[in-house]
Amino acid sequence: MTSSVIAKADLDGSGRTRTVLAIAGTIGAASASWLRGRLDEAGLGDGDAVLLSSPGGSLDQALIMGEIIRSRGLATAAGVADASGRITRSFCASACVLVYAGGKPRYGIEGSVLGVHRFTTTVPGRDPVADAQRTTGMVLSYMTRMGVSSSVVEAMSETRDIRWLGSREASAMNLVTDPVGRP
Repeated sequence: MTSSVIAKADLDGSGRTRTVLAIAGTIGAASASWLRGRLDEAGLGDGDAVLLSSPGGSLDQALIMGEIIRSRGLATAAGVADASGRITRSFCASACVLVYAGGKPRYGIEGSVLGVHRFTTTVPGRDPVADAQRTTGMVLSYMTRMGVSSSVVEAMSETRDIRWLGSREASAMNLVTDPVGRP
């Protein structure tokens, strides 16, 4: 993963700027520790934000990352930013959506998309039904704690391919809590 700090970003079009940590890349085995370190270095606090652009990765690490974001009172958005703080669209898919769900609020940047799909595992020799039930329960519990509708887990279960959620659908699931009309 990579990160950069944007000192003055306007996420919601209000003219109020905040510090944003923009992170991009695949969520790997040590991403939660990496995020904690980047947040500490950036000095982000209550009301600041994490801007995400990721194809996903490790579900376990994503859950921890979302909890870290929530515990620090940070907002989230899917997008990318330049050094001047101009936000443009991007995507947040798979495990990234779990990180995104940790934000409060969760901004919906115009043109950015959130993508969900079924869970997969690469661990051979385990009971796949029991693993799927455990994972579903864990994700459902997490999403409920984050204030997201259980319908997001239903959307995840519908396909192995990425299902891109429209802004209206993501808002109806309470995944996006603050739609933004312009990047």
